[in-house]
Amino acid sequence: MLSLKTHNTNQSTISKINTYLKTSVTDSAPLAVFRIFFGVLMFISIVRFWLNGWIKTLYIDPKFHFNYYGFSWITDFGEYTYILFFLCGLSSLLISLGYKYRISIIIFFLSFTYIELIDKTTYLNHYYFVSSISFLMCFLPLNCYYSLDSYFSNKSYKKVQKWTIDSLKFMLCIVYFYAGIAKVNSEWLLKAMPLSIWLPSKYDLPIIGQNVMQEQWVHYFMSWGGMFYDLLIPFLLIYKRTRLFAFVLVVFFHAFTKILFPIGMFPYIMIVASLIFFDSKTHQNILNKITILINYITVLFLFKLRKRVILINTPIKRNKLNLNIVAIFFALQVLLPLRYSLYPGELFWNEEGYRFSWRVMLIEKRGYSNFRIVDSISKKYFYVQNDDFLTSYQEKQMSFQPDFILEYAHYLGDHFKSQGHENLQVFVDSHVALNGRSSTRFVNPEVDLYSQKESFQHKTWVIPFKDEIKGF
Repeated sequence: MLSLKTHNTNQSTISKINTYLKTSVTDSAPLAVFRIFFGVLMFISIVRFWLNGWIKTLYIDPKFHFNYYGFSWITDFGEYTYILFFLCGLSSLLISLGYKYRISIIIFFLSFTYIELIDKTTYLNHYYFVSSISFLMCFLPLNCYYSLDSYFSNKSYKKVQKWTIDSLKFMLCIVYFYAGIAKVNSEWLLKAMPLSIWLPSKYDLPIIGQNVMQEQWVHYFMSWGGMFYDLLIPFLLIYKRTRLFAFVLVVFFHAFTKILFPIGMFPYIMIVASLIFFDSKTHQNILNKITILINYITVLFLFKLRKRVILINTPIKRNKLNLNIVAIFFALQVLLPLRYSLYPGELFWNEEGYRFSWRVMLIEKRGYSNFRIVDSISKKYFYVQNDDFLTSYQEKQMSFQPDFILEYAHYLGDHFKSQGHENLQVFVDSHVALNGRSSTRFVNPEVDLYSQKESFQHKTWVIPFKDEIKGF
């Protein structure tokens, strides 16, 4: 009897899901607003990157790039890397306009992701977020309304299937949820780490720098506040009665973090993305204001738009393949941040499973790694000057991340082997300090790293963490 009841419940749940996917429709204005603002912000990001000279310093100048495992074939194009950024910037602008949208979003996703895969030294959570959300956008009809595509085709779809908008909301909920869960640990809540290290250094901030930022209670307040913000903000945005209050919190939180930390465009991206939770009336009002601006520009340049496009009140036919891909995408997004549980040892120390898990600003690590090249037969050796091969930023990131250390060791081995050295072994004297602790040995100095192979397996040559951090 219980089995039959469970079976009926499962059938009922599946039936509700199918009904939701097939028949639930809503206004398409939120997709249009999301597309426009996303494209504009990405265009500004690319221009900002270009003007600051970061294309050259981060991607062209380095003699060596740290690759993601399995993506060693991805490299920079020298001076032609600028073309890659140009394509990325142009496609972002076309996304905002909704012109040749499907082609534009695919080009943007591929070019932006390729850029981020060139060197994992530049990894940031918000870059991963942009790649993830742009991949999702490849399978959503964001050009069906208020776009140049709809203008030239003379067809504008006022309705879309509800799951297309809900998928964007779900993506944001995943980011916030995992970011919040990650903060439920003894370092963040009981020691206010690493904010207790970072905030006192903000003494140059007007008014609050020399007083407020130095107070220990402020460090704890911001740690606990950040945890509660990440965990609760998705629910506050979903619930209509608290949505406006939640959005004010979003603006304040991200504006304040922008003042405190150099995190680029991420605050603006999250503020704009949060608009997706508002109802269609709010988005239509935004589009109306954009229309006023467009009309002003067309009058200013004596350009006359042709007649309005035909509004179609039935949604675009559901593409089953797109829906299946989106389902697989979200399954990975839910599971990928949990992979750290498959590894032994302390996550903050060995960082196995740390990336791509929405762990934002949780650790402060400083390291020192001195590499020794040894002839295994004669036992002769010499030490490497890291700045002969790495930029200062690359060296900083390499000094405390195991996969960086291993990859660099192989690079050094291959480099000196090509110069005629034989019987090569590569050892490292590595020390790391985590969240204000004293520096301790990080890598077993007796292990020849040149003989170790990169894989998804646990790196046994990393010396276990001698302290205990409780939490997720």
